[in-house]
Amino acid sequence: MSVKSRIEQKLTQAFQPESLSIDDESHRHAGHAGARPEGETHFRVALVSAAFAGKSRIERHRMVNQVLSEELAGPVHALAVTPSAPGEAASG
Repeated sequence: MSVKSRIEQKLTQAFQPESLSIDDESHRHAGHAGARPEGETHFRVALVSAAFAGKSRIERHRMVNQVLSEELAGPVHALAVTPSAPGEAASG
């Protein structure tokens, strides 16, 4: 299973998002620290979930990082996350 697929599966299971977007931006970081020729090292994630309602931006990021701790300890070098509650304007 690809890293992107694992991220999608874990975030879907943990947060049951209304929307989820996962972009592999590894190609944009070729030659940089943490980049590997096979990619799947740098991701941008945007998700909207009721689980984030009433949580601060830091709490939301910690929630996502906890769910993806295995990926962040291994193949993922960088993860940009935009977690929002339903009805909120997305903010990074």
